[in-house]
Amino acid sequence: MKSIKSRLIVMNFLQFAVWGAYLTCIGQFLGRAGLGDYISWFYVAQGIVSIFMPAIMGIIADKYVQPQRLLGMSHIAAGAFMLVAAYFGYEASQVAVANAGVEGFKGDIWPVFIPYVLSVAFYMPTIALSNTVAFGTLTRAGYDFVKAFPPIRTLGTVGFIASMWMVNSIGFGLDQPAQYTYMQLVASGALGLLLGFYCFTLPKCPIDVANASVKKSWAQRLGLDGFVLFKQKKMAMFFIFSMLLGVSLQITNGYATPYINSFAATSNSWFANNSTMLVSLSQISEALCILLTSFFLLRYGIKRVMLIAMFAWVLRFGFFGIGTTETTLGVIALIASCLVYGVAFDFFNVSGAMFVQQEAPKSMQGSAQGLFMLMTNGIGASVGTYIAGLIVDKHCMWAGDYLVSRPEYGADGWQITWFIFAAYALVVALAFWVLFRYKHTRKEGEMLKH
Repeated sequence: MKSIKSRLIVMNFLQFAVWGAYLTCIGQFLGRAGLGDYISWFYVAQGIVSIFMPAIMGIIADKYVQPQRLLGMSHIAAGAFMLVAAYFGYEASQVAVANAGVEGFKGDIWPVFIPYVLSVAFYMPTIALSNTVAFGTLTRAGYDFVKAFPPIRTLGTVGFIASMWMVNSIGFGLDQPAQYTYMQLVASGALGLLLGFYCFTLPKCPIDVANASVKKSWAQRLGLDGFVLFKQKKMAMFFIFSMLLGVSLQITNGYATPYINSFAATSNSWFANNSTMLVSLSQISEALCILLTSFFLLRYGIKRVMLIAMFAWVLRFGFFGIGTTETTLGVIALIASCLVYGVAFDFFNVSGAMFVQQEAPKSMQGSAQGLFMLMTNGIGASVGTYIAGLIVDKHCMWAGDYLVSRPEYGADGWQITWFIFAAYALVVALAFWVLFRYKHTRKEGEMLKH
């Protein structure tokens, strides 16, 4: 029995190590490869494929291919495409070096971008597939997955952090750590292939023949029938504000490390040169704050918990705005921004998922969860990252290896940018406070009640 848990721990560790190798530091590589103006595109693509690919793969896993096999095939495809992206990333780096000093130089995005998009298109569904494999395997082994899965999932976050530290510190034969080079994509691709083949050694997850034979419309299979919940004012407001808050989700993944690293242009601060490791405090905070969400939901209810998350996003961006690696107080502000991320992310994502599970009819809980993910990580994150890219480009510019403030803004380009994001989060929080009506009554044995 213990071996089952150990094998699932390895699966979850590698599942998120694949992602952690590049998610928070790909912007630093793109900037040095002459592709810095396209950072937001890479995060927008991730959001777009998250809208439909998980649902498509879920249909295949339900009817045609055992989940653990589909998980393996998806990781192998994602890893292979990421290695192709790494190859063209290497070529883009060479072109950028040859054009160093050429004013206004921009590299060709498409050779890197296309295989990258194909890679994330296969990777994003694996997050849900890995949960399906874990839940099914634990249940068949006689475990209560509600109790057994959280510690296993926590090791996934550990894998994400370990991968961040690896690319922050190791150059894999190059004269710079992988956080600055195409080697982060190589590391991600190699880990993906390793996990892909490992998945074929996992216990079988038989297809539920009875469930597979049930006729469902395409709208039901893609989770689109969840939109019927918009007929309830309470749920409609919740999903709309989830989308508005989802705008904030990927901004710091795309721009936190280039921002912190920008201080290395004028100083040799340890924090500026190890931005990926500093940002990993966000993931450590996330892992710890998961343990607090149920307590806060039971005690304070969804509205207050979501408000805490929204104001935490204000602090996340605001602390970045006043943060710097040049002074002790500035470093403390950066660390505070990373630590508050756990509250901002978990109190929104985890508590939101629990609220949806509580409020949606049992017959549509799966669709409702899919709708929540679509509104937040799909539409919200995609739109938000694209707009964030426009705001960053307006106030900041690539100068050599660093994304620095534009001359017309002096040294304040980055600060203005972060304060714009903080102001947006504040407006959303205040609007949610006024418009979302939900009365919480504490009642023993129930997590949420109105």
